Amino acid sequence: MSAYHTSSPVLFIVFNRPDTTKLVFEKIREAKPPRLYIAADAARPGRPDERRLCDEARSIIHGVDWPCQVETLFQEDNLGCKYGVSTAITWFFCKEEEGIILEDDCLPSNDFFRFCDTLLIKYRYDTRISQIAGCNFQQGKRRGNKSYYFSSNIEVWGWASWKRVWNDYDPELKRFAEEEVREQLSKLFDEKLLVESFTQLFRDLKNNKIDTWDYQFKLINFFNNGLCIIPNANLITNIGFRSDATHTVSADDPYSNIPTEALSDPITHPIYFTPEKEADLFTLYKDFHINERKLKERKFKNLLKKFLKLS
Repeated sequence: MSAYHTSSPVLFIVFNRPDTTKLVFEKIREAKPPRLYIAADAARPGRPDERRLCDEARSIIHGVDWPCQVETLFQEDNLGCKYGVSTAITWFFCKEEEGIILEDDCLPSNDFFRFCDTLLIKYRYDTRISQIAGCNFQQGKRRGNKSYYFSSNIEVWGWASWKRVWNDYDPELKRFAEEEVREQLSKLFDEKLLVESFTQLFRDLKNNKIDTWDYQFKLINFFNNGLCIIPNANLITNIGFRSDATHTVSADDPYSNIPTEALSDPITHPIYFTPEKEADLFTLYKDFHINERKLKERKFKNLLKKFLKLS
């Protein structure tokens, strides 16, 4: 069976890992997008060996051997994760109304491109939908009987969206006040540890304590009550869990190298536009270690009770 060729433009964000960059590029090459945007941050100061790795990653542009319009955004100074990635996505959506975004460690299946193409068209003007994700973290549990389900939780390991959504993105979260965030998050989550976790994340992002771009996207989507599309089959394998990663440094992480699965053909669509809260909580409880934290809380309370009885 011949590979699917995407009709959507693709943004490929690379940095300093030429080996994973080449693997992801080969999947893009297989899908043959008509327009390919390649964005690359510059080497970090004080890391002389990184310049060579960045140059090697950027050289994948020479592998474009199909009819394709190629544009590049190669930074001369290092912007870091927060601005390196968000600036690239803003650049992409200044030129395109919709498209697919891949980073250099997110290895897509060929079905991922078919999935994105279909749903970018279907929900192009539906402002309820904010994003199409490629990854699935449900460990084999299907949510509903269609090809995908709706979520409140943004995922960014291979995704697609529209300019109309990215226009709301703000890396500084300027529109939102810290004193109001806890109250708004409490409307979304009954679990206080989730509320506390996201409130602290919001605070750290506002105070520039975390160099990232994606939690802002997630929080803005919560506050806008947007829906994310999650495939019932995992379509992305993250191959970047290793010591040279920015955030995903543990090769033993349960999210590392999750295999891809076949997407149904034809793609079937849900008729109810409600988020699968159980699926969201399943993911978020793992992300923030909620069950382990609750167990520690119970143990502490039990110890405190024993101490008070003895005293």
